[in-house]
This record gives sequence, structure tokens and C-alpha cells, in this order.
Amino acid sequence: MNRIPKGGVREDVTGAEHSADDGGQPARVSRGVQSVDVAARVLQALAQARRPLAPGDLAALAGLPPAQAHPYLVSLTRLGLLKRDPMSGSYAPGPMLLRLALLHLENDPAYRAAVPRVVALARETGYCVAICTPASQGPLVVHFERAAFPLHVNLHVGSVMSLTTTSTGRAFCAFTPQAEWPQAWLEQLPTHEDEQQHFAALLDETRTQGMARSVNMPSPSVSSLCAPVFDASGRLRLTLTAIGPTAALDVDWQGSAARALRDTASAVAQQVNEETA
Repeated sequence: MNRIPKGGVREDVTGAEHSADDGGQPARVSRGVQSVDVAARVLQALAQARRPLAPGDLAALAGLPPAQAHPYLVSLTRLGLLKRDPMSGSYAPGPMLLRLALLHLENDPAYRAAVPRVVALARETGYCVAICTPASQGPLVVHFERAAFPLHVNLHVGSVMSLTTTSTGRAFCAFTPQAEWPQAWLEQLPTHEDEQQHFAALLDETRTQGMARSVNMPSPSVSSLCAPVFDASGRLRLTLTAIGPTAALDVDWQGSAARALRDTASAVAQQVNEETA
């Protein structure tokens, strides 16, 4: 239903949502704005693609004809929810969308508990430490704390970690039920039987040790250890990954780096569980 309120601004209203009171009777009717719902489809399509998209591709993924999508792209860009590359014409997340995402992240108890402890861990050990959360394409770096040891790797906030070649990826695979893996995760699994068996053995080792490790992978001369952080229900909330030069990082399961990482992950989990109890 469309209506013209005072001032002549058109308001397109979607179907009503009914909520019930304690007696089971309808208590109120909530109406949505259709144009906002359509704009959300555009943003969701971009989020699922996880890469800049040309206008036609973005419209197709949102299920809109290009001519209908165009005014939404213009408005979303004016609001800062999207940004358009002047050279390619592709659309990517805009500054307002990134600020909203950061606000959401900063209000997550696990992230808030992890950041100061990760800063302290990096200073104490000299290793870089990454905080990662699950995303549709794989583990996503949401905080990267650099430290004393020089490290030549292309890691930053927003990087997606490989599931098969990084300790972070294996930790997510080991401690997340496969039935809950996004399709993009399944597509990254090894296809040859020998590689599948090797990957399965690495996941078993990760579960046994309670953490994952990578030596000289995926970058030569760089190694890492990754510890999971669980909530009270046993669900994986995030991971902490210590990364350093292979010559400097002790990757022994009971070494100093592993103990420090386990202690930090345990402290983060304890604070999260206390705050959410």
C-alpha cells in the first residue's frame, strides 16, 4: 500500500507484521517501508558477494532489473552506505556501512574482552596476534595487533584466512560442526582423497591439542598458533592467532607461546561467560 503523507513525500508501506500480547491476541501492527526492504536486498547482495560488484551484477544478485536498481544505488551512495569506484563503476561498502559494522563489532562481548588482552599478549611475546570471527568466505580478521618481531605478511583487518593452509582456518573447521559450515567453506576443502585424509588428520590433531598450528605455511619462514574462544554453550565465538617468524615462534604444543595463547583465550572466554551469564 502506498500513501502520500503531509509534505507530499511518498511512503511505500509493506505488509503488516502482527505481534501478540500475553493473552495471544494481536496487540499491535508494525508496518515496514518497501523501499527500505529493497535497499536492504542490495546491501545483502553485496555482503554475500564479498567483493566490489558492477551495477548490473549487483542488481542481478539483488533480484532487481537494472533500471529499478539504479535509483537505489544512487541513494545508498549518497548516504555513504555504498561507494562507487569512478574508474570501474563498481560498488563497494561505503564509509557509513563500515562505521555501522565497527559499531556492531565493538558491542560484541567477545571482541571487547579480546582486544585489550591481545594487545598485552603481543607486547609480552613480541608476536603479532590476530582476532578472527567466522564469515561466509572463511575466518575474517577483525583486529590485527603488530608487535616487535618483523613480519612480512599481507595481513590486515578484513583479510580472510585460508581454511586449509592456516592455523586459523583449521581451528574454525575443527571447532565448528561441519553441518554449520557455509557453502563457501565446503568449496575450499581438498578434492583428492590423500589431501582429504591429511586435512582430516590435522583437524583431529587440532581437537586433541585444543589449538591449531601452521609451520612455514602459507608463507615461508612464517608460523602460527591459533587458540579458540568458546562461550558457555560451547559455541566458537572467535579465535586468537599468534604469528611470528618460524625461527622465533616456539610452536611446540606445550611451549611458552602456546601456554600464553591458551591462557589469553581462557581469560577472554571467562569474561564473556561472566558478562553473558
